[in-house]
Amino acid sequence: MAALKMFELGKVSAGKAAELAGMSRLDFFETCSRYRVSIFNYPPEELEAELESDLDVLRSSS
Repeated sequence: MAALKMFELGKVSAGKAAELAGMSRLDFFETCSRYRVSIFNYPPEELEAELESDLDVLRSSS
């Protein structure tokens, strides 16, 4: 539970949280789902920049 909360708060990555919890990343993601913790841990401004970057890549490849 501590690793899950640290991940939810953005203190550790999913890989590190899984390691702390003694499980695989896949098992950790399933645990996130069970406790309704989003695995997408982006601040709004970072998410917007990431999406813009992805859209630029898609536009340039068409």
